[in-house]
Amino acid sequence: MPDPWPHAPPHSFASQGLYMLTAGTLHRERLFSSPDRLDLVLGLIFQHAEESGVRLQAWAVLSNHYHLVACFEEAAPDKWIAKLHAAIGRGLNAIDNTPGRRVMYQCWDTRLTFEKSWLARLHYVHNNPVHHGLVPVAGDYPWCSARWFETNARPAFVKSVHGFKLDRIRVIDDF
Repeated sequence: MPDPWPHAPPHSFASQGLYMLTAGTLHRERLFSSPDRLDLVLGLIFQHAEESGVRLQAWAVLSNHYHLVACFEEAAPDKWIAKLHAAIGRGLNAIDNTPGRRVMYQCWDTRLTFEKSWLARLHYVHNNPVHHGLVPVAGDYPWCSARWFETNARPAFVKSVHGFKLDRIRVIDDF
């Protein structure tokens, strides 16, 4: 008898490691559709990362999904994501006066174990607002890490990351 169809993508979280995470809203609703809502979601990501010792390396928050590259040294990724999604739901439901509404749908993860894979995904996440046609230059989008990266990383590293092609990366991003 074949295995039953999974109700969610399988997660292979180890207790530590570097991951690319993608999460979307239920039914792809554009619940992060204003600057205040985008600020709320990004603020909660930063807050939960700081409280848990999660080191964010790249982020992009768009109207109905987000991408992160994060290093989990202490926190268990699955528990961290569950707490983050609960906080995002509570925050947006308070704004919309919709207690109990489910906000987040699923989270897809990729454990990054090869340097080239990591560098390509850093580029992908930094460039995501351009990919979705929101801005012509990623650094102009306030809810992504592109400007922070270009300001804080060594110029040679920025050039190296931006040089990675994105055509072979497989990321769920049809939002």
